[in-house]
Amino acid sequence: MGENNFNLPPGFRFYPTDEELVVHFLQRKAALLPCHPDVIPDLDLYPYDPWDLHGKAMGEGNKWYFYSRRTKIRVSESGYWQSIGVEEPIYSSTNSHKVIGMKKYSAFYIGEPSGSQPVKTNWIMQEYRLSSDSSSSTSSRRSRNSKKQLFDNDDDDDGAELSCLDEVFLSLDDLDEISLPN
Repeated sequence: MGENNFNLPPGFRFYPTDEELVVHFLQRKAALLPCHPDVIPDLDLYPYDPWDLHGKAMGEGNKWYFYSRRTKIRVSESGYWQSIGVEEPIYSSTNSHKVIGMKKYSAFYIGEPSGSQPVKTNWIMQEYRLSSDSSSSTSSRRSRNSKKQLFDNDDDDDGAELSCLDEVFLSLDDLDEISLPN
């Protein structure tokens, strides 16, 4: 897994489905419950360009995963993230009518948002959030956390994604260092 300092068993691979990311990581994070294995770090994404995430987020192949606070400011040193398309619902596999979360795609553009000719890159981010149907006791906490997956959508790789998760997963070991919402 690159330069990450996670204590993982030999042969560990991290290839979660959308449902697993929402149920086993994001919901537990929002409810302040432990995640096992606790491998997704908390990261303030926006000071970084996507190519600078190696070693800062949990990486597996061409994808990076992290928890991040939701914010409207999505600008980095070299460019900005812009939403593409609409949010997609993520359904429970046990109840196909139950929406458990939402997924949104964003693309990274080099340049300024108000610039005349921004350049779209191959970097794509998938941002996951809990659905608004979540329990009210944790909904205020959940709305401020999201899990993100970032990838480089290079056409030479036959559709393989280099992902950076726009939502950062917070390690419970780091709780002393961060301020949680009231």
